[in-house]
Amino acid sequence: MALSITPGPDRPNSDRPSSDRHSPDLQSFARLLEERGELVRVSFPVDRELEITEIADRLVKKGGPAVLFENVKGSPFPLLIGVMGTRERTALALGVSDLDDLAKKVRHLIDLKGSGGLGGLLGNVGKLRDAMNLPPRRVRSGPAQEVVWTGDEVDLSKLPILKCWPLDGGPFVTLPLVITRDPETGERNLGMYRMQVMGRNVTGMHWQRHKTGTRHLEKARRLGQKLEVAVALGGDPALIYAATAPLPPIPGLDEFALAGYLRGQRYPVMKGVTVDLDVPANAEFILEGYVDPQEDWAVEGPFGDHTGFYTLPDLYPRFHVTAMTMRRDPVYPATIVGRPPMEDAYLIEASERLFLPAAQMILPEIVDYHMPPAGVAHNLVVVSIKKTFPGQAYKVAQGLLGLGQMMFAKVIVVVDEAVKVNDFGAVWREVTAKAAPGRDTLTTRGPVDVLDHSSRGWGYGGKLIIDATTKLPEEIGSAASSREEQGQEGPLEPVFVPHAAADLPGFEGVLAQRQTPDGYWYVALHKTRPGQAQALAEAFAAHPAARSIRHLLIADEQTDVADAQDVWWTILNNIDPERDVRPLPTVSGGLLTWDGSRKLPEEGFVREWPPKIEMTPEVQRRVDARWHLYGLPERYR
Repeated sequence: MALSITPGPDRPNSDRPSSDRHSPDLQSFARLLEERGELVRVSFPVDRELEITEIADRLVKKGGPAVLFENVKGSPFPLLIGVMGTRERTALALGVSDLDDLAKKVRHLIDLKGSGGLGGLLGNVGKLRDAMNLPPRRVRSGPAQEVVWTGDEVDLSKLPILKCWPLDGGPFVTLPLVITRDPETGERNLGMYRMQVMGRNVTGMHWQRHKTGTRHLEKARRLGQKLEVAVALGGDPALIYAATAPLPPIPGLDEFALAGYLRGQRYPVMKGVTVDLDVPANAEFILEGYVDPQEDWAVEGPFGDHTGFYTLPDLYPRFHVTAMTMRRDPVYPATIVGRPPMEDAYLIEASERLFLPAAQMILPEIVDYHMPPAGVAHNLVVVSIKKTFPGQAYKVAQGLLGLGQMMFAKVIVVVDEAVKVNDFGAVWREVTAKAAPGRDTLTTRGPVDVLDHSSRGWGYGGKLIIDATTKLPEEIGSAASSREEQGQEGPLEPVFVPHAAADLPGFEGVLAQRQTPDGYWYVALHKTRPGQAQALAEAFAAHPAARSIRHLLIADEQTDVADAQDVWWTILNNIDPERDVRPLPTVSGGLLTWDGSRKLPEEGFVREWPPKIEMTPEVQRRVDARWHLYGLPERYR
């Protein structure tokens, strides 16, 4: 079915309340993108199994446009993907000219004047008016309920739900806004949890142990109740983003409120048809139903996840769909996740900007922070600080580990205030220049993302803090004291200066290797026996070539050592810092070894090691052959 996304008067929605016609929604945003040349239509028939993923993956990695697939095989509905696939489109979706403006917007709201008499009070009026936009606005009806299916009409196979990657356990809903309510307090939650289709009216519900939906389900179990659930597909892009945001536990602040604040108007909601839950009035589809906490959980997965690896099968609750409501002419929204960079990188960056002012309120020395795409959110956090006392880098890093979902961070690198945290190369040059292995590195333990396949335990693992700030005398010890005694002034010498490139040695299993000018050695290792990576690290540390190297990164055989992003993505996914990151002595003072190789059962790793996500060559060839038929620009092929 070809869709014509046209302005409101030409669409069959004349019976919807006039107050809702101008509420931002997915289709109005798609029209805006098309007007700006940021959306293309594909009318050629495409397959929802793998083909759309391969097309969308190429586009997002090359900064290409969003796509409206108007003819998805086996479904009457078109599919829209990639609407927030660039930094610029994400900013546009959230109503700002640049993502950095999100921090300014939040800082404006929280910086209320508490004194100054009448003038000070009047200065707060505009900000309080902004805050009034937080609560959602109840409407009697909306486009999301123009068509209602119940009973045998409910059939999820009619939706163009994607099977994204070859080893996926089935098709997955990838952009769902899952709505539940606390059975005891009435507190509402809206989150984004993938949903594997398991039948015409049943899906899995990927509620991990730390998710709010899990807490709601556990309370329903204790009360002997089923938990009502509604799943919105589409709506205002600001709400889609809000479902991914790590909101702090502030009374009255939920995802609808965040979307309302970002948009500057209260979000329109209405009651579900068969569930007593508020749902977005301007969504494309609403799935209504329940999760029964007394029912046996189902095997869900594998799934090609945002880490770039598959998450392996596990048990999760089942969601039973009892009703589907929709617009008369709905568009199915989707996204894909996988090897970075992906669309979720820009959603993560939006959260960085949005919550920077709050982090600075708690830790005022923070200048900026960034979670690079290679770290797939939690694996790597870079933070710059205004340093005034010794040990401050560790104070800030450990403070961050206590803030909400930042508790899942695996590696935190702290740099000086002048360093640009989003300059990946500059950050790692600071690490070699200012962080001595052992002296300026600290390992600890804590909760980690349950999707982390390399941790010492499920949801529990090691963490690494690297202090790459300029050192104060107290942080260096005897060398600094000697300088003071001799009356020497000026900055302390860097802890490491890379020497001329060395002839890198060959070791067992090393398939490829590269030395960088700033002291890193990237290695792709074909691992065949336990302890092989450790033996490689120790042999290299004793080799004369080690004097030119400060960091040894041992990755798997699938890693491209010519691509620093690929190396770091593999390393950060495949390490538990407490187990796999070790300082070793060398002739030049020290080497930090990162063992990002696959861990074996003989090494005490009892869980199955997941594969990296890769598309099949057959699908890649098919997309290559059809690229001109899609009508997409050749430069994105």
